Amino acid sequence: MLAGFEDKSAYAMCTFGYAPGPDQEVILYCGKCPGQIVSPRGPNSFGWDPCFQPDGYDQTFAEMDKSIKNNISHRALALQDLKNRLVAPS
Repeated sequence: MLAGFEDKSAYAMCTFGYAPGPDQEVILYCGKCPGQIVSPRGPNSFGWDPCFQPDGYDQTFAEMDKSIKNNISHRALALQDLKNRLVAPS
C-alpha cells in the first residue's frame, strides 16, 4: 500500500486510562514507539507486527525475541508512564 510513498515512517501508540475512583477524572498514559513500515518479515502471529520495524532495530516486532519487544513496545512505554506517574504523581 505504501509503494508510492517515499516516507515509510510510522509509530505505534498505546494509551491506557486510569481513574483513581468512581467520580474521579480518567488520567491517560501514553507510549509511542517510532519506526518504519517495511515489507512483512517474521511470523504472522499478531496483526501488523511483521511490517513494523522500530527505529534503531534491524528486526520487525514479529522477528524480535519477545523479551526485547516487550521492553521497547508502545505498550511497555505506556505502562512505564503509568507506573512512573503513580509512584511519583505530579
